[in-house]
Amino acid sequence: MSQQQWTAVDDYITSVLLEPDKALDAALGSSAAAGLPPIAVSPAQGKLLNLLARMMNARRILEFGTLGGYSTIWLARALPPDGRLITLESVRKHAEVASANIARAGLADLVDVRVGAALDTVPRVAEDIGGELFDLVFIDADKPHNADYFAWSVRLTRPGGVIIVDNVVRGGNVVDADTTDPNVQGVRRLNEVMAADPSVSATTIQTVGAKGYDGFAIAVVG
Repeated sequence: MSQQQWTAVDDYITSVLLEPDKALDAALGSSAAAGLPPIAVSPAQGKLLNLLARMMNARRILEFGTLGGYSTIWLARALPPDGRLITLESVRKHAEVASANIARAGLADLVDVRVGAALDTVPRVAEDIGGELFDLVFIDADKPHNADYFAWSVRLTRPGGVIIVDNVVRGGNVVDADTTDPNVQGVRRLNEVMAADPSVSATTIQTVGAKGYDGFAIAVVG
């Protein structure tokens, strides 16, 4: 199996199971034009996030890592009219591109884009939401801080809620205990934290596709 074949299968899945979508295409196009890195989730992965949120009847969603807002749009579309999505982005330029993309998709009233390092902004989120905990959290930000983001997510997610962490296989490098790669080290620390926390039940799924060989972790709280 090759990257070419993985991409071809992803393209096939997208062409058969996903409808053409101008807002999502525009989000990718404007992100590329602004020079944002091409690291958004794939269309099939975005649809999975949307389906998971819909399965849960999610009303409140938290996202770590907005980038250009592509995954944000997929998630926000699953919300009811009175739902809310808070997304945290450390780079102001990315947040500006994302805000424009989200507005173009007609979702500005549902989405709150907050700019700043997530570990600085998430305590304010905790204050703002009061007792209204999140149903779903999606973590797709800088990998060295994955375990810290996860710890905050557990604190802010309702019992029965779900936390998803992207890019946790790292091309298979996650098995290397001697790695000096801070991204892989961050994933391994995340795994240790998930394993040691009795309040969550978690697993990781390996994936291949247009984004290469990677995977995501999924945890249920409570």
